[in-house]
Amino acid sequence: MNSKKPSLPVALIPVIFLAVILLINIFVWGGDAHIPLILATIVAVAVGIRLGYTWEELEKAMLTTISKSMQANLILFVVGMLVAVWIKCGTVPAMIYYGLQIIHPMVFLPVVLIICSIVSVSTGSSWTTAGTVGLAFVGIGQGLHMPPALVAGCIISGAYFGDKMSPLSDTTNLAPAVAECNLFDHIRHMVYTTGPTMVICLILYFVLGVRYGGAAVDTSEIQGILAAIDSGFNINVFLLIPPILVILMVIFKVPALPGLIGGVLLGMVFYYIFQLGDNSPFAAFGDLMVTMHKGNVCEVGHATVDKLFSRGGLSSMLWTVSLVICSMCFGGVMEKTGCLQAITNAMLSSAKKTGSLVVATIFSCLFINVISGSQYLSILITGRMFRLEFKKRGLKPQNLSRCLEDGGTLFSPLVPWNTGGAYMYQTLGVYPFAYLPYAFLNIINPIVSIIYGFTGFTMTKMTPEEFEAAKAEMAAEEGTAPAAE
Repeated sequence: MNSKKPSLPVALIPVIFLAVILLINIFVWGGDAHIPLILATIVAVAVGIRLGYTWEELEKAMLTTISKSMQANLILFVVGMLVAVWIKCGTVPAMIYYGLQIIHPMVFLPVVLIICSIVSVSTGSSWTTAGTVGLAFVGIGQGLHMPPALVAGCIISGAYFGDKMSPLSDTTNLAPAVAECNLFDHIRHMVYTTGPTMVICLILYFVLGVRYGGAAVDTSEIQGILAAIDSGFNINVFLLIPPILVILMVIFKVPALPGLIGGVLLGMVFYYIFQLGDNSPFAAFGDLMVTMHKGNVCEVGHATVDKLFSRGGLSSMLWTVSLVICSMCFGGVMEKTGCLQAITNAMLSSAKKTGSLVVATIFSCLFINVISGSQYLSILITGRMFRLEFKKRGLKPQNLSRCLEDGGTLFSPLVPWNTGGAYMYQTLGVYPFAYLPYAFLNIINPIVSIIYGFTGFTMTKMTPEEFEAAKAEMAAEEGTAPAAE
């Protein structure tokens, strides 16, 4: 059957429908993004059939796109298990225990940034970081008479450093899955933008915090957390070995899935060595099985510690995995029908250089964060929109995945009606527009990324062999050979 290319107004029909139903469902009815995505997929299918595509073609497109996300889905399941077992064996508690002991009045804000980064890297969650140690730092900041917005901005910068850089984070796994690149290649590539940004943030927070350095610090909440961790876990420096090994895996380019599975197995061994206590080995193994499936349950009697360490498990990733599948269905139909390409072409009409391509990608993430209220959709939809364009220009996929994180992940807490912004407001008690000027990492990182785009610094190109393979792949997807630029 002959099919027609959609005009821009036709291509926008599913997108506008998705934006409207998402906003209503999330902010009026209190729902999630899954069902709106399914309904928007139905609308996109109707548009595709109107353009001349058959149901069989559209169904195949959905299944093909879903298949490309399956490696990331498997990684997400393993990450859920890894978080649970690393808490159970004491690795995550040890990282936080040692991190919390470096508080000093003169460097309070830089220390807050570092500790929140440690917690978020070790848990893979900005929300958990803000809702636990972040709350403690808000109280300490009040004791120092620091502006709440300044402290909240510092907490969010540290929390989203880990949300962006940790292999345990769902967004860190989503971005390379959409861009079709390796997880650890993605993390290594983000170091180029996030590393310098982190140094700038440390300097800025140090300068802003010096004026408060003479105040006395009430560390009673921190001491309570340390005592609770010490009572619930056998803490020692050997428990830091698993995260060190993860860092080495990134450096030596170990494939993500077997590397993370190795981390799970190592966590199980460490549990037997350091946390077994009086439990029988057989009963302990069963406890580990339940923990890796349903998540760790902490009951040391301290509300903050119990909340911080009651998480993880394979089942905790089902929400994200199901969202990926729903989004991939929508993206697959939009790609097959040419709707995404029509929208992308309109956005790229003046984006002739790599820098303007980076700008278009990052601002698309911001736009979708605003209209959809979801950092996940900003990554998933923008990634599908610009995936082919990065390939056509001979840019490696980790360039795209880095832009998705620099924009999609980091803009989330700055939008008050976004799930990220709403959560941070409810948790820290500071309105997003108030802490926005002080969330230095979230503001500066996208700017650094744009500068790199215009200068070409770290915008890695495909080899001639990789570019030929990419052209062949695009030809198979589009049905025609793409023109090289």
